[in-house]
Amino acid sequence: MNAPGQQEAIPWWQKYGARGVGCGGGIIALCLGVFNCITVYPLCIVAGIWQMMAAFIVISAEAPCCCMFVEFVQRYSNWVETRPHWQKAAFYVIIALPAIIMCPGLSTVFGSGLIFMTGVLYGLMALGKKGSREDMIAAAQQNTGPANSQSAILVDDPEAWRST
Repeated sequence: MNAPGQQEAIPWWQKYGARGVGCGGGIIALCLGVFNCITVYPLCIVAGIWQMMAAFIVISAEAPCCCMFVEFVQRYSNWVETRPHWQKAAFYVIIALPAIIMCPGLSTVFGSGLIFMTGVLYGLMALGKKGSREDMIAAAQQNTGPANSQSAILVDDPEAWRST
């Protein structure tokens, strides 16, 4: 499940931003999936159906109020809420790719791209905050191991650069 401090470490704007992109992107992907099904190419019809299914999954997980008349959605949304952010990120990225691969048109790329972007936002949330400036400076100045000491000798010693 989620680490105890994982939910508190994420800023509120990032949490609601990912949910907003998921909800809005899911609605747009659903509409574009219907539009994508109006074609003569069978693979694009399959891609449109896939995009609509992926959009429904994202909408039902991120905004269960949009699907309140489907009885299992609230349980599904609660279950998804307990998953770590990296699992949500991987799932959203994986379900967004097949439609783009099957029919790389503008409506498919834009609709599934919004679902993909939701996965990317959850992936960034899974990475967490970056270190402080002092931590970064300390990590950059750390001089351990034979490779780092050898490069320090080559850079610091002007005699090492002269040819014999």
